[in-house]
Amino acid sequence: MELSEFDFYLPQELIAQHPVEPRDSSRLMVIHRVQGEIEHHTFHELPNLLQAGDVLVVNNTRVIPARLIGEKEGTGAHIECLLLKRLERDVWEVLVRPGKRLKERQKVSFGGGKLEGELLEILPNGNRRIRFTYEGVFEAVLDELGNMPLPPYITEKLENKERYQTVYAKESGSAAAPTAGLHFTQELLNTLRQNGIEIVEILLHVGLGTFRPVKVEHIEEHEMHSEYYRVSPEAAETINRAKREGRRVIAVGTTASRTLESVGQENGMIQAGEGWTDIFIYPGYHFKVVDALITNFHFPKSTLVMLVSALAGRDLIMKAYNLAVQERYRFYSFGDAMLIL
Repeated sequence: MELSEFDFYLPQELIAQHPVEPRDSSRLMVIHRVQGEIEHHTFHELPNLLQAGDVLVVNNTRVIPARLIGEKEGTGAHIECLLLKRLERDVWEVLVRPGKRLKERQKVSFGGGKLEGELLEILPNGNRRIRFTYEGVFEAVLDELGNMPLPPYITEKLENKERYQTVYAKESGSAAAPTAGLHFTQELLNTLRQNGIEIVEILLHVGLGTFRPVKVEHIEEHEMHSEYYRVSPEAAETINRAKREGRRVIAVGTTASRTLESVGQENGMIQAGEGWTDIFIYPGYHFKVVDALITNFHFPKSTLVMLVSALAGRDLIMKAYNLAVQERYRFYSFGDAMLIL
């Protein structure tokens, strides 16, 4: 397939710069993929749009304050580090800016020496492998010194860092939020449970590769980034029971979708476990586990648009996106949501 098939016009002013309050007051476009019908709702109406027995699968990853500003030891040169992936206990794959300023075995100091990083290796993809030394607990040091790594298209300051976390975020490790989950409040989750909808937590640590543009014209040639996932035996059993009983499994976000499809078998059952996935889902893919999807509105020509097109069909998704622009929906991380049934 050609990259141009996933392009659409998006006015700059529709890129949401801040989240709405409360979280579930965002708009919700509902797409019925069999009938080809599109409806307009508000996210807090979600309990009325689902049915008892549905299983909502959420990604409970937590975004780390992964952006560190430091000084090169010896010269005081300004160095910015963005933590991408934990490779070992205190060794991370890091994006360094400006990269040319830091050579192997040179060090960067953060927070007046509270955290120190030594460049071990320049990786083939241009990122760096850095070992950090510190006193105490790394996560506590990072909370003190780090900044939230908001996507580059958000230019306004976020006053409350927790607003870029889901209300069910638990395990730190992501460089970006699983943004479809940002619309949920605890009250909405309670209402869903009261309506007989099961909520299952799985984990996928979101990397910044999720924002990496597709640069090849033939999308089949695109190489996906890999991300760490974990599915517990309890989560797998709940999802498998639903599949056996013919109940719907609804993924909250493309990250949850990619995780489920990575551990899914042809019969629709999933296996508990952990590992790294670089699954690339685009039209022609047959979904094994996911029956429906809650997601945000994504970049033109992105792998995320390709994933939703695989589920709902490219023509219907392009129709929906063009309608979203016409109806002034808000796009990207802090934008509105879509429910594909």
